[in-house]
Amino acid sequence: MLAAGAALAFAVPAGAAPHTDATFSATALDGIKTSFDKTFEAAGVPDGVAGWYVDPASNRVVIEVVGNDAAGKAFAAKHATSGVKIVTGVEKPTQMWNIIGGQAITRSGSRCSAGFNARSSSGARYVLTAGHCTQGGGTWSGTGGTIGPVSGTSFPTNDYGRITVSSSSAASTPLVDRYSSGSDVTVTGAAGSSVGQAICRSGSTTGWRCGSVTALNQTVNYGGGQVIYGLTRTTACAQPGDSGGPYVSNPGSGTRVTARGLLSGGSGNCSSGGTTFFQPIQEVLSAYGLTLVTG
Repeated sequence: MLAAGAALAFAVPAGAAPHTDATFSATALDGIKTSFDKTFEAAGVPDGVAGWYVDPASNRVVIEVVGNDAAGKAFAAKHATSGVKIVTGVEKPTQMWNIIGGQAITRSGSRCSAGFNARSSSGARYVLTAGHCTQGGGTWSGTGGTIGPVSGTSFPTNDYGRITVSSSSAASTPLVDRYSSGSDVTVTGAAGSSVGQAICRSGSTTGWRCGSVTALNQTVNYGGGQVIYGLTRTTACAQPGDSGGPYVSNPGSGTRVTARGLLSGGSGNCSSGGTTFFQPIQEVLSAYGLTLVTG
């Protein structure tokens, strides 16, 4: 987003038409802007220039300068012909990207899957995922860039963790990726599970997979002293890299779901079939005092 800036007057460079109070037609302003597009692309634009556009209110083509950047101001001044206004103090624009449940998150060569986006009462943002993913700490990245550092892990005994979203360009969404199975689904809230319930999960290795709940409150021994309590058992298959991904209610023909849990582990695979276990989401939200990002 761009912050409002302040208009500045610059000395007009030699050979440039002086700035006047003349009125310009929309066609003339569009022509100036179009010429800038071509000229600036060829010449290269310094990072201190945020952009340029036709502003009907001032009847000028505005060139925006990031903050008080010297190179940006010099570049803008060079093109400050009649019909052009320069605005400084503008915030640098950045590309926004969405954090979506089930998509890959990475750290130092390790890959897991984003679970759910959540926030605290103060507005701090987090990505919830498996604790065996976050136990190594560090800063995690998503499909569009850096997310932020690990700020909590409970593993073993439990299997959940949280990553603080410190990047202003990363947008927290209520979405879960269904990959080739359909459009993204939207999380509307969180709920517990029951035996026989239809369930689906999403992960960066095997995509969208569905099954049913077969047991609650299972204790799982992964070996090496890694015993996890209170997991939910399902027939929705998974494979390495899917860890931490979200389990949700089966949306059927719809696109709205309730959050159920985060993938902990399992056995088998998505070729021959398998068993998976998830950490119930309500326990995670309660432990961290968070609420889900919903839509």
